[in-house]
Amino acid sequence: MNAAVLAEGYLEGGREGARETLAKFWRSVSNGGMFSSSWQERLDPFFASPLHSMAVEWWSHFVSPHSSPYHFNPLNINHLRNHLEKTVDFAKVRALTELKLFVAATNVHTGRIRIFEGSELTADHVMASACIPYLFQAVEIDGEPYWDGGYLGNPALFPLFYKTACPDIVIVQINPITRKMTPRTPRDIQNRLNEITFNGALLSELRAIDFVNRLVDSDILSRGDYMRPFIHRISGGDILERFPASSKLDSSWSLISELYKVGREAAKQWLDETYHSIGSESTLNLRIAYT
Repeated sequence: MNAAVLAEGYLEGGREGARETLAKFWRSVSNGGMFSSSWQERLDPFFASPLHSMAVEWWSHFVSPHSSPYHFNPLNINHLRNHLEKTVDFAKVRALTELKLFVAATNVHTGRIRIFEGSELTADHVMASACIPYLFQAVEIDGEPYWDGGYLGNPALFPLFYKTACPDIVIVQINPITRKMTPRTPRDIQNRLNEITFNGALLSELRAIDFVNRLVDSDILSRGDYMRPFIHRISGGDILERFPASSKLDSSWSLISELYKVGREAAKQWLDETYHSIGSESTLNLRIAYT
């Protein structure tokens, strides 16, 4: 979603337009949430109170693990899609050639990852890429059901090798790799399992990249036949551990603003420390970070 919204804003106003459109989109998501505007007005006091976090905990603990979106949302109403379609003109995004977009989704029937490119993107493709199966019904594309692409590629890196010429890959890490606390409740155990599952796909790809890079550096593989990518990472570090996995259900503007601030500070620190290395070397030691 961020990629599609960024592309829309970039088309209209370059870098500043991309920033403004992203801010507008997430403000819209936060204000609208899962409710209509009339209901939102009535619920604003509730969502601004400590009861909001209690509701998120209740949902993640009692409803999502024991129910199905086909039962509690049989009409498949998804307000997130409304926010997306109001923000993004997909016809313009499909025609964009200056930026390359790759969106991943998981085929429910085959268990394989599917990469959709910018020239074919619609709201369906983007919604499929963010379809958490215990929250939303699978998104059908060409008669095939799809779930979130993060189960098999979080994110999928291989299109960047085969479809682009840029050797640099910057990973924005939003799921913490490690947590120092051992989960003990059923909800915490399930949440940690989800994080490990989503991180697993990324770890596998990065280990493969490290292996190929070592072969290229040793001249066992030819640089003419294999791309030697430079890997970088922007991460919230230990700060991300403060946020439980259940916080992903919280669309309050206070939380979004806090995450935005953390992200800006992490990005600025990364730029200050490593920008000079872009195009010449990796700034992330894969063996130390992911093995």
